[in-house]
Amino acid sequence: MITLTSEELKRVRNPEIALVQKFINVYGGQTALVVDGIWGSLSKSTFILAFVNKNAEAISYAEKLEIAKQLGDTNTKRLEAVAKVESGPDGGWFPSGLPTILFERHKFWQWIGDKSKRVVSWFSNPTPGGYTKDANKNGINDSWEKLADAIGSDPKAALKSISIGEFQVMGVYHLQCGYEHPIEMLWAARNSQRAQYMMLRDYILKVANLKPAFLKLSTNPADCEAFARGYNGGGYKKYDYHNKLAKAMR
Repeated sequence: MITLTSEELKRVRNPEIALVQKFINVYGGQTALVVDGIWGSLSKSTFILAFVNKNAEAISYAEKLEIAKQLGDTNTKRLEAVAKVESGPDGGWFPSGLPTILFERHKFWQWIGDKSKRVVSWFSNPTPGGYTKDANKNGINDSWEKLADAIGSDPKAALKSISIGEFQVMGVYHLQCGYEHPIEMLWAARNSQRAQYMMLRDYILKVANLKPAFLKLSTNPADCEAFARGYNGGGYKKYDYHNKLAKAMR
């Protein structure tokens, strides 16, 4: 992870915001931002633009097989069944080229460091909801605009509050997924489908302890219940996830 120099730390207003600005400059911003720790409209738009990638690298069969073996499997059938059921209609990227995310406003409310900044807004709320896609019809998914706005209040809390990629693994699990900072996890998801599959692997192995449930997946819905419950929560039956997994296994 990049860091701020001692000279940069002396002059920036907010070090966490400055770190995001520097990250954008180093890894792909179209406009060089002034690393000042002030999050204005240019920082927001450049942040979003930097994450657009319409040529992300697709995962190969060999890479899928490697990940399946790391999960204790001998083939990719279970991994592909999970991908078929758990991946949303956009897959790992929105049509805009931005990696798929879902901003969870209630998680941001929970994780914001300075509680005095808890103000109800479209990106901050103690209750879940507000899952609009493009309410202002500007072609940018609303979760990305919420994320860009939330960074101005608390960058790390904002980046922890997004579900990332094809398998919607939350940024709060960045350490379990091998990333020092959640922005690195989001950047990896921008660049390759393999990285998104690895997030699924790490979620199964290191976060939810779902390896036994994963290896039990079969064409029998009863065998899929443990994984569906662990991955989708107690309401998995309402959305028929166990039956969907069994069908995908066929």
